[in-house]
Amino acid sequence: MKIGFVGLGKMGGNMVKRLIRAGHEIVAFDPAKEAREEAEKSGARVAASLEELAEKLNLPRVVWLMVPAGRVTGEVIEAMRSLLTKGDILVDGGNSFYKDSIERAGILKAEGISFLDAGTSGGIWGLKEGYCLMVGGEDEVFRKVTPVLKDLAPEGGYARVGPNGAGHFVKMVHNGIEYGMLEAYAEGFEIMHAKKDFALDLRKICEVWRHGSVVRSWLLDLSVNIFRQDPSLASVKGYVTDTGEGRWSVMEAIENSVPAPAITLSLFQRFRSRQEESFSAKAIAALRGQFGGHDVKKEGE
Repeated sequence: MKIGFVGLGKMGGNMVKRLIRAGHEIVAFDPAKEAREEAEKSGARVAASLEELAEKLNLPRVVWLMVPAGRVTGEVIEAMRSLLTKGDILVDGGNSFYKDSIERAGILKAEGISFLDAGTSGGIWGLKEGYCLMVGGEDEVFRKVTPVLKDLAPEGGYARVGPNGAGHFVKMVHNGIEYGMLEAYAEGFEIMHAKKDFALDLRKICEVWRHGSVVRSWLLDLSVNIFRQDPSLASVKGYVTDTGEGRWSVMEAIENSVPAPAITLSLFQRFRSRQEESFSAKAIAALRGQFGGHDVKKEGE
């Protein structure tokens, strides 16, 4: 199948390589010259602009976007809107907010352009292992791009999960769950790391847990690699970013009156990781000194 691919970063570039290996014909664009050159080495036909990409595709066109969520995605979709025609299909494989995807689908549909929101999971390992694809949109449109989805995903790793917006909604919740899983593993690792008199080998423990344990997972597989390379994580700074999906999951839980304490707390823990010094902790220490006469450590002690 011949498709256009916009966005050749860590995930997009590998997705192009996986599709080419499966026999698909790819016309690729990225604003970065280096990314275009890498895609060309992999066998893609490259375009120097979105206009050129649209010109090099046969009608009806299929264009897959893997660009940063938010403003950038909105700008690229608006640009493609002027280049695509009735019958074309636009797929957003990024981490867009699902309500934005619903709105974009409506705007494009009015001009005869079909839209799919494809929540994509797999990270940098997707090239080898495949990508889990959660797709929202009309069933007929989904079937048209199934050859691409089938070759991007491992067996059983793709599905239409609902109408437009559903794909990015499910991916949002997926990432919220991921936040909670990461936090639980991290807390467990820290408890074991703190038990100095046992001198626990976290790599060995992770390796054992991978076989038959109820907490075995791909994250645990990756933990083995991490602790093999750096047993005490001395080379890693405990600063954890977020890309928005956890926040959206918490907001959705609030909007629907759903208790989600694990996901919510894991998000707040990420905020805490970015503080050099916690103002709230200072306030608690100072108040304990005021009402109970407890010792208060001063700066520099």
